[in-house]
Amino acid sequence: MEEEKWYQFLGAYLKQYRFYVLMCVVYILVFWMVFCLYDLEAEAVLYAGGLSALLTAGMLAAGAVAGAKRHRQRRRILKNVGLLLDELPEPGTLAESDYQDMLRKLKAEYDTALNQWQNERRESMDYYTTWVHQIKTPISVMDMMLQGEDTEDSRRLRAELFRIEQYVGMALNWLRLGSDSSDFVFREYELDGIVRQAVRKYAPQFIQNKVRLHYEPARIRVLTDEKWLLFIIEQLLSNAVKYTREGSVSVSVEGEVLRIADTGMGIAPEDVPRIFEKGFTGYNGRADRKSTGLGLYLSRLTADKLSHKISVESQPGQGTVFYLDLHREKLEVE
Repeated sequence: MEEEKWYQFLGAYLKQYRFYVLMCVVYILVFWMVFCLYDLEAEAVLYAGGLSALLTAGMLAAGAVAGAKRHRQRRRILKNVGLLLDELPEPGTLAESDYQDMLRKLKAEYDTALNQWQNERRESMDYYTTWVHQIKTPISVMDMMLQGEDTEDSRRLRAELFRIEQYVGMALNWLRLGSDSSDFVFREYELDGIVRQAVRKYAPQFIQNKVRLHYEPARIRVLTDEKWLLFIIEQLLSNAVKYTREGSVSVSVEGEVLRIADTGMGIAPEDVPRIFEKGFTGYNGRADRKSTGLGLYLSRLTADKLSHKISVESQPGQGTVFYLDLHREKLEVE
């Protein structure tokens, strides 16, 4: 919150009490008119007017000092109003008393609504977490049943099962990212190990789509959360293999930047600035009709929480390159 200057407070104070200043001027004019009617000396008029002006200025000055103190106290409370509402200064007027009563009533209603929302969200989180673990069982059973067959239909069904499992995990991650509590565990990891997990998971997709994968081992350690970084890399690989009809996908590291490039259809220039927005599918997503517009949004949201930076370069018909900057300030890691 920006610090308020003294002259800003003084201007606001004088504006608030401009009526009293105006009344002082009116009283001095009344004195002057009365003294003129009685043909009194000008010195008497000046004396009475000066005395009135002095008394008014003294009252305004005293009020300004007290008002400044109360104002600073209120501004301090404003920085953490949820915790310090009970420390409001004693009301100086009936209006201030009414306003404080309204604030306390609003605070009580807000706390009630917040507690209700948190309970409902916790119940939803528990339900979806249980649902995800339950739904994985029939998915695994169907996958095992299909592994006994090696036909075109079985391979297609296994690919669709893989997509279902991917969307189920995305739904759970959506809830986790939006919750107040997080399960982030920051440590130093070998980037190569994390990337290889994602590559192994998506290897069947590359084989089915007949897309070549070029991977240069990443010989660096990064400070990150393994599970959530893996989620980002999986989303980028999923995006690459989805929109690459033929050609290849390459994964490499330049310094502390992970680079995932494909030779796919690319992204329209007008869509590039918006691809990380929630629900935005762009021209390719509308043409594919299977895009949810959430994968890249969740990737950017996760990268922000990990203090990583994600960016993209693309040309229609020439492919897309995603950059994941993993550089972080060096911290002491337990």
